[in-house]
Amino acid sequence: MSLKAGDSFPSGIFRTKDQEGLKEITTEEYFKSGKVVLFALPGAFTPTCSAKHLPGFINNYEKIISKGVSKIACMAVNDPHVMQAWGEVSGVNDKIHMLSDSDCSVSKSLGLDHNFGKVLGHRCKRFAIIVDNNVIQKIFVEEIGAFEVSTAENILNNL
Repeated sequence: MSLKAGDSFPSGIFRTKDQEGLKEITTEEYFKSGKVVLFALPGAFTPTCSAKHLPGFINNYEKIISKGVSKIACMAVNDPHVMQAWGEVSGVNDKIHMLSDSDCSVSKSLGLDHNFGKVLGHRCKRFAIIVDNNVIQKIFVEEIGAFEVSTAENILNNL
């Protein structure tokens, strides 16, 4: 991974779905103002992602926002329909933006893509990034199979 604190978040496109339909937003637009916590995971509805990672950010939403964060986003290499459905069944309730990196291009531009083999295929690694006005402040990348540094609790300790 070549990105580090102080670098601009790379150009890319997130896809989302809401009641109005599918939308695209550039990373420049998404991160242009305010402090954003972006956490990413290998896949929606997968065991650690559904049981620990997303729920940790839902449960710590108020604490994270109280530290000056303007928004929290969850990214995965799933299509926007799946990300919306996962958010709904997980009780995100508009607290966390569910961002689709459906073509893995954002993950690749970050250097945080990984081939997880025949079952999951090419996805993003598990990580969390604190971005302030499009500049990466801190980045936490998990070893494959680990869940330690990208947790909501660790992000809280680093805000």
